[in-house]
Amino acid sequence: MSTKQNQWFETSVAQLNDPQNLRVWSIIVSLFGDLAQKEGAQISGGALTRIITPMGIKPEAIRVALHRLRKDGWIESARAGRASVHFLTEFGRSQSAAVTPRIYQRNPPAPTDWHLLISEDGSGQDMLDDVLLLPNYIAVNRHTALGHGKSPENLEDLLAVEVSKISVPSWLKERLFPQELQTACSTLDVALQRISSPPATLGAEQIATLRTLIVHHWRRIVLRHPGLPPLFHPTGWRGESCRSRVFDLLDTLPSPDLSDLNTAP
Repeated sequence: MSTKQNQWFETSVAQLNDPQNLRVWSIIVSLFGDLAQKEGAQISGGALTRIITPMGIKPEAIRVALHRLRKDGWIESARAGRASVHFLTEFGRSQSAAVTPRIYQRNPPAPTDWHLLISEDGSGQDMLDDVLLLPNYIAVNRHTALGHGKSPENLEDLLAVEVSKISVPSWLKERLFPQELQTACSTLDVALQRISSPPATLGAEQIATLRTLIVHHWRRIVLRHPGLPPLFHPTGWRGESCRSRVFDLLDTLPSPDLSDLNTAP
């Protein structure tokens, strides 16, 4: 790697990195979800170390995180000659696949059909709680859920109201997009804005490091907000700007082949 290319890589990692707030096990989940989600995909222990250590994470911390992920049923490890390889379990693949559409959706459709479901104390609350586990519902308060799409049938004790026009108050916007989430989104948006176009000769491991950081930070943001249209966004929300920058940069950092990562010295 040339001096100029090395400086670009180190500067870009520094822009995206937040070592004090990186959970190593979560970084590994993001890495496998982005690069090795398919059945049979494996990443060697050496490749994993070379991808993650530029983030300021020590090999010992990687080993501890892998142990936790194996214990939790996310990852399995095996020997390949004198080296080790790691891969997602069936559970790990299913969990990754469940959130992949949210993470990689470039232009999410804007819902147009809405309905409210309302419960009463002691009547319908369990049903409402179950409904709120579905991805197309958000909690307005303890007894009210807002959903998009057609109102479900057989609601029994829930009051269902189909809505043709919505006015979203500031208090609901702030509840859906809390300040901590807004700050995280703005911070990532600014960091991505400061990264110049990548050199064409970046190595597979450097690309994997940057993709992992980008996907990890974006994943933590996009999975915490309900993916609602601009009507629901608080003033200053930079989610759509951030989304655009994420995919613009990922387009310039195409996923490296695992063979290139695993065979590197």
